[in-house]
Amino acid sequence: MVEPEEMEIGVVSNYFDHVGVAAIKLNGDLKVGDTIHIKGGEVDFEQKVESMQINREPVEKAGKGDEVGVKVNEKVRKGYKVFKK
Repeated sequence: MVEPEEMEIGVVSNYFDHVGVAAIKLNGDLKVGDTIHIKGGEVDFEQKVESMQINREPVEKAGKGDEVGVKVNEKVRKGYKVFKK
């Protein structure tokens, strides 16, 4: 089976441990329902974006230059790369 092309769409700029949320600085488009792939250090996982926020306000989609908060299934660190399937 061939993996679909992944596109790098951002980088983790912060991680909030107490709520399990990654702040992601986007250089591409992202919307609720997309599948993201986060890689860095020992971490390498995929998950669906269930919801995201900009400045604590829920949004359905975001684009280049936006910084979004996304609840993530695993602990991530600043600098980890974010890809979209």
